[in-house]
Amino acid sequence: MQANPSQTASRGRAASPAPLPAIFVAIDFETADEQPDSACAVGAVRVEHGEITERVYKLIRPPRSRVAHAFIHGLSWSRLRSERPFTAVWPEVAPLFDGAERIVAHNARFDRSVLFACCAAAGLTPPPLAWECTVELARRTFRLPSARLPAVAEHLGIALDHHHALSDAEACARILVAARAAERMRFVGVDPSTT
Repeated sequence: MQANPSQTASRGRAASPAPLPAIFVAIDFETADEQPDSACAVGAVRVEHGEITERVYKLIRPPRSRVAHAFIHGLSWSRLRSERPFTAVWPEVAPLFDGAERIVAHNARFDRSVLFACCAAAGLTPPPLAWECTVELARRTFRLPSARLPAVAEHLGIALDHHHALSDAEACARILVAARAAERMRFVGVDPSTT
C-alpha cells in the first residue's frame, strides 16, 4: 500500500517556525485590584527587527482608591493618587503600536483584558492587532518546569525586576526573540540547549 502524500509530508520535516515579527510591542500592566479596568502601571517596549527601539513606562491613577495589589507591585494609593488617569496616559503609549504587527505579553489573556477594559472605560479604541502569549510560547519552546516570567527570564539570563511593568515588558520582548531563535535552531537540527 502506497503512502498518502500528505502523510509522507507530515512525517517529514516539521513546518517552518514562525518568523519574528518585523515590528512588535511587548506590554505589561500592573493592576490596583481584581477588576481589569484598574491599571495602575503600564510598561511597553517596541522591538524592530529584533532590537528594542523604544521603551515607555507610566504610572496610572486607578479608578478606585483601594489598591489591593500593592503587596504585589509596591504601588500604593498615596503613590498613585497624583498620577493621571488611563485616559490621559494611553495617548502617550499608543504611538508605540504604529506599524506594529502584533502585541506580545506574558500571560496575554490578562494584559489584553486590562487594555480592553481600560480602553472601554475611557472611550478609547485599543490597537487592532493580534496578540501573542509568551507563557504559551515558553512552555512550547523551552519546556521548563515553570513558565512563570521569573523562571523563563532566569533560564534565558534576562535581568528582571518582577512586577515592575517596564521590566516585565522588556523581559517578555526578549523571550519572544529568544524563542524564535530557538525554534529556528531546532528547525535546522541544532539543539538550542547545547549552544
